[in-house]
Amino acid sequence: MVQKAFTHIGLFFLKLLALLPMSVLYFLADGVYLLLYHVIGYRRKVARENLQNVFPDKKLAEIIAIEKKFYRYLVSLMVEIVKMDSISEKEVQKRFKFKNLDLMEAYWQKNEGVLICTAHYGNWEWAGLSLGLTGSAQNYIIYKPLNNATFEDWFYKVRTKFGNKAIAMRQTLRAVQGSKGEASVFCFANDQAPSKDESHYWTTFLNQESSVQLGIEKIAKKTNRPVFYLKTRVIKRGYYEMDCVPICLEPANTAEYEITELHIRFLEKMIIEEPAYWLWSHRRWKYKRG
Repeated sequence: MVQKAFTHIGLFFLKLLALLPMSVLYFLADGVYLLLYHVIGYRRKVARENLQNVFPDKKLAEIIAIEKKFYRYLVSLMVEIVKMDSISEKEVQKRFKFKNLDLMEAYWQKNEGVLICTAHYGNWEWAGLSLGLTGSAQNYIIYKPLNNATFEDWFYKVRTKFGNKAIAMRQTLRAVQGSKGEASVFCFANDQAPSKDESHYWTTFLNQESSVQLGIEKIAKKTNRPVFYLKTRVIKRGYYEMDCVPICLEPANTAEYEITELHIRFLEKMIIEEPAYWLWSHRRWKYKRG
């Protein structure tokens, strides 16, 4: 009962914060950065270890520079996610621009669907909102439900506020098959590690042996829907560009794990080029083979 009360109080203050303009939220974020990184040291050990394992040739000073840039971005991402509660369509469209969207629209004009790979890189939540505002197709966001029912309800509402549909991971195949004949796009965030029991495919990712989720490959091969990657570029604080890059247009003709390797290599290259915008505080490599 007490935990539930604190959850509702937290949600109330979150909604109040969402009413503030972005300039004020970013000012608050700068203060949170000092607290989070320098005082609390939130998951700093995890982030440092991840960065050192991924970039073994970099000196400690270089690692710390990336680490600080990541934490500065992380707090900006936090307030941007909070802002989803009140952000307008106009504001999202101003801050998120797409390149080569016409490559996917060619399928939507024929009432066909596409699959999209994304990652926890840049602002993946705003990317989902923005894609739903293109108006050309029904946008489906694949997500893992939270254990906290109150915040799960909040996230569901803000993710679907502009017409998106949120689909729990275990219902993905049914939803994809049910959208046959519809101009649609299904968005997968494929950089998280599978559970220990579901770690069936291992590869080298960012200099480490890693298990990889196979969901998008299985669905792509079963439905033969083309696979695109949304390449994220952070232009400046709060402004993004998404390039729609085709990585596999005939999934049914691919070899086993080919699609998985294509999207994991694409993400790997994106992270190496600009590492600060990936989620380094996540325990990505907590499971080992065997």
